[in-house]
Amino acid sequence: MSRRIIPVADLSAAPVISGPVQTPSGELHDTLARPLRDLRISVTDRCNFRCVYCMPRAVFDKDYAFLPHSALLSFEEIERLARLFVAHGVEKIRLTGGEPLLRKNLEFLIERLAQLTTPAGRPLDLTLTTNGSLLARKARSLKDAGLTRVTVSLDALDDMLFRRMNDADFAVADVLDGIAAAHAVGLAPVKVNMVVKRGTNDSEIVPMARHFKGSGAVLRFIEYMDVGTSNGWNMTEVLPSADVIARIDEHFPLAPLEAHSAAETAQRWGYADGSGEIGVISSVTRAFCASCTRARLSTEGKLYLCLFASSGHDLRALLRSGASDAEIATAVAKSGKAAATAIRNCAAATRPKHASRTHGASKCRTSAADRWDGSSRDADARTDYRPAARGRPRYTHGRRRQRLADLARRATRRSRAEAPCAADGRAADQRQSPPGRLRSTRCAVRRRDRCRHVA
Repeated sequence: MSRRIIPVADLSAAPVISGPVQTPSGELHDTLARPLRDLRISVTDRCNFRCVYCMPRAVFDKDYAFLPHSALLSFEEIERLARLFVAHGVEKIRLTGGEPLLRKNLEFLIERLAQLTTPAGRPLDLTLTTNGSLLARKARSLKDAGLTRVTVSLDALDDMLFRRMNDADFAVADVLDGIAAAHAVGLAPVKVNMVVKRGTNDSEIVPMARHFKGSGAVLRFIEYMDVGTSNGWNMTEVLPSADVIARIDEHFPLAPLEAHSAAETAQRWGYADGSGEIGVISSVTRAFCASCTRARLSTEGKLYLCLFASSGHDLRALLRSGASDAEIATAVAKSGKAAATAIRNCAAATRPKHASRTHGASKCRTSAADRWDGSSRDADARTDYRPAARGRPRYTHGRRRQRLADLARRATRRSRAEAPCAADGRAADQRQSPPGRLRSTRCAVRRRDRCRHVA
């Protein structure tokens, strides 16, 4: 079945300010009743890694045209926008990139942002995500500037595998030194993010858990996802979080923990012996769009309401055209409402009748969009990832769609076998069908297995 791809939102280059200006009240909600609480600010589009799922070298080679310095938001412009977002209710700011530590004199920006307070008078939760390559030499200055904590990306402990994944010949020891330095200066708790790609680094799940267990760091496993349309939502490369939890539970028993907040992206799991916790971020199999409270400000000053959005509102144009703070704050408020409406309309237009909620089939994230209305359907469709017998995930709601998704994951693992399939004559490793078009049948050769065929 052909599927029409529609962007998350079709937004013009610069927001049009019409009608009366809106004074920030400290509580900005979109039309889906989601508050704005978190802002990600990209301070550079450059990175010294070439990770295949983020900035593959085939695209970002030596001839790639990165943004000139004049196109980047200045520290003064970032501070001004951050102040307006805080007035709208933002409580947490995360600095990202590219690799944010490549931005010269980043500590000056952190000092400015650290002075901001919420409408209630509380200090901001000011964090930074880094690949860790420069963290060891900068940890102390970042802490002194006012940074609260850091999140470090680390996809493997095996040095050869790590070098292959970052495609820049950086040693894993440099990143581990950066994590240790962050702990030493008090940028804690340090969170370590591992993007899990099936068939590439999933063998590192248990070694990573073993290494960081009891260290004070919070290890989080992120499902490999289509950031920047690099993998085309190829589910064969996605290892569901349920499988990650099951693998770790076989070695280190786990128990579910309560979320810090309703908008938390990671599901928390604690080691049964009390030696720390891990988290899983199920961006593909368990989308959390319905409770999302995040916005993203790109390096060139565009406001995106979703990580997967392909276009955004150009706030830099307003900044450099002489718009007042009140006008920019009004544009931000209207941007959120317009984008939320576009997302909901997009989902209704693209979701097929038989689509499974566990498969993100289009750029508008239809797997989550059918839960935008906040109804009880959201809770009924969720998977209970608590470890069950033989390490398999169990379901609290036995819904047919979730069961089919589970069968699809098992079939994908079995499809590596080369035994012929009597149903269609093709090799087992060639049997694939789009999500939502599953038909379970008995294979004459492997009678105990279920095969996947196009209906």
